[in-house]
Amino acid sequence: MISTSNVSLRYGGRKLFENVNIQFNPGNCYGLIGANGAGKSTFLKILSGELEPNTGEVSITPGERIAVLKQDHFEFDEYEVLNTVIMGHERLYSIMMEKEELYAKQDFTDEDGIKASELEGEFGELNGWEAESEAASLLTGLGISVDMHHKMMKELNGSEKVKVLLAQALFGHPDIILLDEPTNHLDLQSIKWLENFLLDFENTVIVVSHDRHFLNKVCTHMADVDFGKIKVYVGNYDFWYQSSQLALQLARDENRKKEEKVKDLQEFIARFSANASKHKQATSRKKQIEKLTLEDIQPSSRKYPFVGFKPDREAGNDLLTVNNLCKQVDGKTVLGNVSFTVNKGDKIAFVGSDEIAKTTLFKILMEEMKPDSGDYKWGITTSQSYFPKDNTEYFDGVELSLVDWLRQYSEEKAESFIRGFLGRMLFSGEEALKQAKVLSGGERVRCMLSRMMLSGANVLLLDEPTNHLDLESITAVNNGLINFSGTIIFTSHDHEFVQTIANRIIEITPKGIIDKQLTYDEYLDNEDIQNQVRTMYQV
Repeated sequence: MISTSNVSLRYGGRKLFENVNIQFNPGNCYGLIGANGAGKSTFLKILSGELEPNTGEVSITPGERIAVLKQDHFEFDEYEVLNTVIMGHERLYSIMMEKEELYAKQDFTDEDGIKASELEGEFGELNGWEAESEAASLLTGLGISVDMHHKMMKELNGSEKVKVLLAQALFGHPDIILLDEPTNHLDLQSIKWLENFLLDFENTVIVVSHDRHFLNKVCTHMADVDFGKIKVYVGNYDFWYQSSQLALQLARDENRKKEEKVKDLQEFIARFSANASKHKQATSRKKQIEKLTLEDIQPSSRKYPFVGFKPDREAGNDLLTVNNLCKQVDGKTVLGNVSFTVNKGDKIAFVGSDEIAKTTLFKILMEEMKPDSGDYKWGITTSQSYFPKDNTEYFDGVELSLVDWLRQYSEEKAESFIRGFLGRMLFSGEEALKQAKVLSGGERVRCMLSRMMLSGANVLLLDEPTNHLDLESITAVNNGLINFSGTIIFTSHDHEFVQTIANRIIEITPKGIIDKQLTYDEYLDNEDIQNQVRTMYQV
């Protein structure tokens, strides 16, 4: 168990936490959520001991071991991959090194023999004989093949290093695991493996993530950083989000009878209890949810941007036809004879492991790149708006205020209109006068989305629109695209995003495309399709 007592942290005059008293119990997985800048990662550092709070203390049950997902991808460059994983258990690794050093001595003494015997005993108690096989199993599960286990870390690319560091945090059955954005740079198979690992993990997990599907899948509780406090709620992210929205609705409607409010709460709880995850913690979570009272749920201080796309005119039935598109990038074929037709009302998610292939297709469709062969044709009633993965050219070196930047893309030029629009996207007051060139990644994304909303297009193309966004903005974009009446072509690593928006999945593989009129979960759960996918990726 890990707990905090009166933990407070201030940076200058800014208060992040004030007298936080919280307890994280074994058997539970806590999703640590909060607006950008609320201090989620900072709180994990306080729990791990990396950062000292201004007041208060962190307590861990004596004898328990804490493991942390390291963020420095270069820290272990001079170590072998397998050893890097085992280093997640510091005491076990130090024993291994000490044993090696002892046994390598040419003048091995009786004292050395006694020391070696003591080390062997502790090594056995820590399951040292299974260390290499456990480390190898974790690596393989996360997609690091056996031939890479004895390579040096510096030989791995960025995403491979992330997987090794994740295996390091999971190694050796720690009592407490702290994970900061563990699904970043993971492929779908690795995320599913991690979900299953955490569902079976019997100790304490505290995780920060912007992946709502992941939070819904693995979390038994949400720890919400809000108002300078951290409050724990039973249930997953969807339960927290919808309960906070219900609380906000009830708070706004003070004239309703309390009995009606209680009825709303009971119906809400019944719906979520029925949909509880099937894993072993579901029964206790269901009982806890059923015990909630009206006072247990609270509105959140979070601000959600308004995201709504309204086409100026309805598109006809003839939208887009793509015929045998081929394209090589840096000598490698990324698109080979790609053909498909987009129908009215389609919301197509392009998936697949080759990021360059998807981005290249979008660039071709938006005339930013020419195909080597093949062609495509947009219908004459269509109008397109594009969200590129890389928006650098729209902002770097641009000497414009945010108001003037957005005015370029608006037919209505009045400052009151532009400021009102920016306000709905959470750029209010002086924020609207910031220079476009100094915006953060998340602010740039909100600007690009504003530009798209002003376009009135009836076809939207979005290449990874949730990158750099916080959970609140992701939710707003997600809802805005669900409600869009036109056609959408998009890519995203966000499982929930794809599942709730797409009615059609097209996977780009090295041997062509797989095109199915299904939701994402239906696509993933169809064994025949997944067998076909595996075949298409075999070299």
